[in-house]
Amino acid sequence: MTLTPLLPLMYEPLVRTALLEDLGRAGDITADAIVPADRQAALVLRARQPGVVAGLDIARCAFQLVSPSIRLDTERPDGSAVAPGDVIATIEGPARSLLTGERTALNFLCHLSGVATATASLVAAATGTRARIVCTRKTTPGLRALEKYAVRAGGGCNHRFGLDDAVLIKDNHIALAGDIRTAIERAKTHAGHLVKIEVEVDTLAQLEQALTIGVDAVLLDNMTVEQLTEAVAMTGGRAITEASGRITAETAKAIAATGVDLISAGWLTHSSAALDIGLDYLEFSSAGN
Repeated sequence: MTLTPLLPLMYEPLVRTALLEDLGRAGDITADAIVPADRQAALVLRARQPGVVAGLDIARCAFQLVSPSIRLDTERPDGSAVAPGDVIATIEGPARSLLTGERTALNFLCHLSGVATATASLVAAATGTRARIVCTRKTTPGLRALEKYAVRAGGGCNHRFGLDDAVLIKDNHIALAGDIRTAIERAKTHAGHLVKIEVEVDTLAQLEQALTIGVDAVLLDNMTVEQLTEAVAMTGGRAITEASGRITAETAKAIAATGVDLISAGWLTHSSAALDIGLDYLEFSSAGN
């Protein structure tokens, strides 16, 4: 799968806001006091843990918003697997600006690489099956486009980007509608001809109801492996099957083996650990040297 970069318009305002938050009212008073204005520096972004890289364009943006003269040359592009010690990118430019942009750049890069790494762990567990790993709307407010990009960098796919992408009827919708039939029929009346309808089911009886009425996809919530196997057989290709609920890298293999089409996990974006990436300073020099 080709990883298409995000347009700068989609992340530049976020990076700008993060930098302004860090700069406060007086800028980087530490770097300004200690580092001569004409100093140039060469650095490397280096992995300190095994994982998958995501967010280099966002990191580049952070540095270049501080100083357009900074250059970041990629060694391991987004989507690359890295081991401890691997050089991800080299960076050169004014030393003050590099120090000022460092934390914002690393905050984005480490977080997004963590999302990509977590996604890759589930993708690896599902290897050899038909199951694709997908994320959810459980994203950091303001960072959804970036985190969903990181999921793609890790080999996963995206679920809905927002409430207007598709109809997803969940348990509370069913409760407020009165029953699953009413909820689905109302959704069909309201949705346009290009809008997909998915319904969450907790039991095989609910699944049978949904399939009888007709939907595009069924979310099989918190079912056992045995229930998932039976649900896939019951569905028989009449709808896309999605397994969800407390899925981990340890359980994903057995879940994928049931034959489900999708495995969704909210923790990929809302609680994956940041990947440890550091900046190593190679040299300092005066301007022109």
